Amino acid sequence: MAKLLLGKEVTAAMNEKLQARVAALKEKGVSPKLAIVRCGENPSDLSYEKGATARAELIGVEVEKFVLPEDVTKEALIAQIEAINADDSIHGCLMFRPLPKHLKADQDEICNHLAACKDVDCMTDLSNAGVFEGRSDLGFAPCTPAACMEILDYYGIDCKGKNAVVIGRSLVVGKPAAMMLMGKNATVTVRHTKTVNTAELCRTAAILVSPAGVLNS
Repeated sequence: MAKLLLGKEVTAAMNEKLQARVAALKEKGVSPKLAIVRCGENPSDLSYEKGATARAELIGVEVEKFVLPEDVTKEALIAQIEAINADDSIHGCLMFRPLPKHLKADQDEICNHLAACKDVDCMTDLSNAGVFEGRSDLGFAPCTPAACMEILDYYGIDCKGKNAVVIGRSLVVGKPAAMMLMGKNATVTVRHTKTVNTAELCRTAAILVSPAGVLNS
């Protein structure tokens, strides 16, 4: 029988663990701080920022916001990123993407200026390499596939030898989710817009991850 794995219980358990970890760090004189970099006033960015800030405050992590104008220059944004890299009081950085339209062509270059050790949302090439090589020392995985793995772990789902189907092949969710499932020894099939018999493939799955954002028949 299919089982829908819900995140509410997982979130509550994670909050408890993270609060304990933050408290332990503060006892050692380390006060965790997250930098949020936002260009302009995009409503979706503001909504994400509100949620991220609330979650950070709940677990005791300080948030410092760096709000730049929507028409910020490439040079000014890179300078801000480099300043965050150099600030030892900042331990992680979340920069909202996509960047404004005039920076779209330079987005990859801009993101790669962020130090991988502070890249909490897998924006840099080095962080992505870490996901594909299974090396946590190179950076952090993207938030959504990392959350999927956390859910599987919480519910005690043993992925070894099981058929897993991932719907979507984006570098943000689909591809890293597939690699992380393979890291758990699952046998992974990636379904995308050119795949035929999607429904049939999904029915063979012991584990189904569907981050495509559209209804699949």
